[in-house]
Amino acid sequence: MSIEFLRRLPLFASLPEADLEELYQRAEPMTLRPGELLIEEGAPGDALFVLIDGELQVTKRSGAQDVKVDVRLPGSVIGEMSLLDNSPRSASVRSLTECHLLRLSKEAFERTLSTSPSAALATLHTVVARLRQNDALLHEKEKMAGLGTLAAGLAHELNNPAAAVRRAASQLREQLAKWQQAMSALDALELDERQREHVDALRQDMASRAANPINLDPLARSDREGEVESWLEGHGAAEPWQLAPTLVSFGWQVADLEHLAEHFDSQALSIIAQALGIGSAVYALLAEVSTGSERISEIVKAVKSYSYLDRAPVQEVDVREGLDNTLVILRHKLNKTGITISRDYDPNLPHIEAFAGELNQVWTNILDNAVDALGQKGNINLHTFKEDDHVVVELADNGPGIPVEIQGRVFEPFFTTKPPGMGTGQGLNIAYNIVNKHYGEIRLKSKPGETCFQVRLPIKLPRTT
Repeated sequence: MSIEFLRRLPLFASLPEADLEELYQRAEPMTLRPGELLIEEGAPGDALFVLIDGELQVTKRSGAQDVKVDVRLPGSVIGEMSLLDNSPRSASVRSLTECHLLRLSKEAFERTLSTSPSAALATLHTVVARLRQNDALLHEKEKMAGLGTLAAGLAHELNNPAAAVRRAASQLREQLAKWQQAMSALDALELDERQREHVDALRQDMASRAANPINLDPLARSDREGEVESWLEGHGAAEPWQLAPTLVSFGWQVADLEHLAEHFDSQALSIIAQALGIGSAVYALLAEVSTGSERISEIVKAVKSYSYLDRAPVQEVDVREGLDNTLVILRHKLNKTGITISRDYDPNLPHIEAFAGELNQVWTNILDNAVDALGQKGNINLHTFKEDDHVVVELADNGPGIPVEIQGRVFEPFFTTKPPGMGTGQGLNIAYNIVNKHYGEIRLKSKPGETCFQVRLPIKLPRTT
């Protein structure tokens, strides 16, 4: 390689001839085989490299995997960023093909910057461009990873009620066939007019009880089921062990059944008890289907509101609704822990102008971090109030807190306190940027036993021209 190759590069183009000649003489040629590592992320930086020919791939660690950042072609200068601020290497570089390079020591690079203002300016432009590129790529990676986590959680949340509905529907078909037989047997009884009135009243009472099932502690329930089962067995009812739990769930006791015995003979009483038990089971299964369907509808509604589908970017937003929808989205994670949520919402909180879909990312990132900090036990408190022309949201937890010495860095990109593979340090940086986009403020107050993120958002976004 001739010295003219270096002269064509922006970093060295304006160097005096003597300085360029000295730099060229001090450069060390080197060759990399395909797949060979040139720079390792986290290693100290002691040199920069000029790629003469071949291709190099730049990757950065994000969570548990490497993210491709860029491919460098001949003429590229690699490794200057860590030399500028004496920091560890911020990315790894590996050869894709056989590569020929020049290695320039840190001392030679610093001499170049000190003797050539244009080289310093060219280096600055390169560094800024690469920082923007890295931040954009990893920001997008973080969002996609977050979406993947939310999608997996929502799939789990939807699977539970869907499975309950499917199971209840299957059992309902079986119980409806039995109920039809029981009702046919009941209609076939030779009853007088007064007994018919009692049967009609029982049907109405069964529907009423189904709407208001009772709640018993396990011991009381077990005792009552045993009493009802014994009574049914003594009066010739079929399968009393199956009828008793359902009848007890809907409030039937031995005293109610004894009252029936005053109006019907043993044969009629057995058929009526069978019809009551099976009918109550049908109503119970219908309630399961209804509850499961409502749960699915709630999740779908929350997801739609969370993402603000089919709406303009700027909306009149109810912050309280956004917080609640975020809790629904994160319920799969909360349900695995003993963490409790308490809400202290201002009932008269005004709506605000906001990029609604983005704003919910703020609550998601802060709450997700709070859950991770608390582990398996603790409390998260959500507090909203109006202050002048702003709405204030406080998200606090009673976890271990954030050390004072790092509190000033939590909003920096790539800074994380989580173990390797557990975080990329993008979540709070994303929240910070979104709040800034809304002309708001996000503040942190933390001590052992209390960490609070306070978000202040203007009620009206500033009008720009």
